[in-house]
Amino acid sequence: MKKYQVLGLMSGTSLDGLDLAFCHLWEGAKGWEFSLEKTKDVSYDPQLRDQLKNAIHLSEQDHEQLHKDYGIWLGKQALEFLKKHDLDADFIASHGHTSHHRPDEGYTFQLGDGQLLANNSKKKVICDFRTKDVSLGGQGAPLVPIGDRLLFHEYDFCLNLGGISNMSFEKDGQRIAYDIGLANMPLNFITAKLGMAYDEDGKLARSGNLDNQLLEQLNALSYYQLPHPKSTGYEWFTEEIVPLIESSKASHADLLHTIIHHNCEQIALEAQKHATGPKQKMLVTGGGALNSFFKETLQEKLGQTIEVNTPSPTLIAYKEALVFALMGVLKEQGKTNVLSSVTGAQKDSCSGEVFYPKA
Repeated sequence: MKKYQVLGLMSGTSLDGLDLAFCHLWEGAKGWEFSLEKTKDVSYDPQLRDQLKNAIHLSEQDHEQLHKDYGIWLGKQALEFLKKHDLDADFIASHGHTSHHRPDEGYTFQLGDGQLLANNSKKKVICDFRTKDVSLGGQGAPLVPIGDRLLFHEYDFCLNLGGISNMSFEKDGQRIAYDIGLANMPLNFITAKLGMAYDEDGKLARSGNLDNQLLEQLNALSYYQLPHPKSTGYEWFTEEIVPLIESSKASHADLLHTIIHHNCEQIALEAQKHATGPKQKMLVTGGGALNSFFKETLQEKLGQTIEVNTPSPTLIAYKEALVFALMGVLKEQGKTNVLSSVTGAQKDSCSGEVFYPKA
């Protein structure tokens, strides 16, 4: 039994920073097992956050420069982390940071040049996990469901509340998953106007009231009527959600309150569609799982059929980095790490590009 030692790197659409998770992964008698050995979150300084946030608007030349600069930065963060804790990784598995995601046009791009990451970390790197699936006609997202299937199979639903919300579950022997819609992205957009990184524990949202007009507008968004497989990202948020927020006369507290209710209504609608028993379990991770008002509202909308479960704060925060570490291991083994039943691609794939450090 080989035990892999992998550093997983993840940067999500919520732009709250880089997650580093040093993981042990091995295949036991009952399937894949893991331990999270060391973790760290590196917050983005305002300049880097703005660069990543606005990368979609950059010229081709400036975008390429950011791709390189961010790859160097990732490499330096990884090296510092491994050295500080005296860790020896077999390799680094990096998600990068998504700047463009237009799978229907055959295009997705994750910032963080793999070769420069390898050079600066002095470690082998596996990255770019989405492009191959998109080239096979898939959405290139969500990717985490392979980890849900292999590492968290005791749960009926796995819900991630990052910048956006996505959920995965088994149906007729296949893993199904898709982006439901919004989660923390609009909440952080609103709190940023108040000079707050986020609404701690949902306190401000809890103090607000429901704006029924905004709730109706959000629930009427056409994305929710699309069949899966489907995925969304920052483009959808800026084009369709921001105008609704900006045109609303509601207070900041009322906006936060209303958006959480909207998020939870959409999640509950999707989960209840696929529930197969009277008492099912939902694993909830991502930043939204740390927001008690979000969790309470979600449980209220789900009712008695589906029970919300949250794991340890460490697993909540680092689950995605862990899954990318697993995807790197599967790439090493030449096994499927992207599921066509999730993405809509022509076939399953073993995805990722491999880079070795050069002097």
